[in-house]
Amino acid sequence: MTTNTLALDEAISAVGSASELARRLGITPAAVLQWDQVPPTRVLAVEEISGVSRHRLRPDIYGPERQAAE
Repeated sequence: MTTNTLALDEAISAVGSASELARRLGITPAAVLQWDQVPPTRVLAVEEISGVSRHRLRPDIYGPERQAAE
């Protein structure tokens, strides 16, 4: 499993199911279940719905999450 896949699984868990994530996105559950990673056009919506950072969902686009200064 890739980091992106783990983040997608986390987003699905945060909302309860792939079906619920799909419902909130206005797409079919089958579409969500086919994703290996969140499509670029859906990242911000998934972040808003699930609370999982865009940096975790697609670090290839948004870069790694910044660590807070200690």
